[in-house]
Amino acid sequence: MRRIYNPIRNALAALGLLVVLVTLTPFIKWYAGVLSGPGYEPSGDVLILFGADGPNTGFIGSASYWRSLYAVRAWREGGFHSIVVSGGGGVAESIGRFLEFEHVPAGKILLETRSSSTRENAVFTAALVRGMPGRKVLLTSDFHTFRSVRTLAKAGAQVTPRPIPYAVKRANNWMDRWPVMLEMCVETAKIAGYWVRGWI
Repeated sequence: MRRIYNPIRNALAALGLLVVLVTLTPFIKWYAGVLSGPGYEPSGDVLILFGADGPNTGFIGSASYWRSLYAVRAWREGGFHSIVVSGGGGVAESIGRFLEFEHVPAGKILLETRSSSTRENAVFTAALVRGMPGRKVLLTSDFHTFRSVRTLAKAGAQVTPRPIPYAVKRANNWMDRWPVMLEMCVETAKIAGYWVRGWI
């Protein structure tokens, strides 16, 4: 009986600790910071934007929207000469329309529309930007930055990260903390999978 009781007790204790960490402490903000690296907003010549969720009934996806909004802000600061948007399944097109609506010139937007994963984002984008002069800056969500930057480097494109505070801001609402935590757990598993496959 004890052999059954002890593992169950330990598992419940670990679950209780996790509930306290996620719900009552700044754990999510800390972990998002680990995955994003130093939080600053570098300028450059080519802004690379990785899309996230696909459009819903023609409208841009929620996570893609926030990345796009920060891309518009970066563009308006000046300095960038072009924006490369990566994402298949209508993601890049929906972001492109949003950028144009926000007065980013259409001729300055280059769409990569074949990718369906971060690795494909990186491989196809690296091929597009290889001949483009100047500093490349990658804009993506905070918890997605670690994997994205390293996957791009493995594909042959050195970039400077410009993470957006997606998980950090959502963690301000305690009701959003568990959905964000689950997303970050999935991201951690993907990092491990990419490392095993040699993609990062």
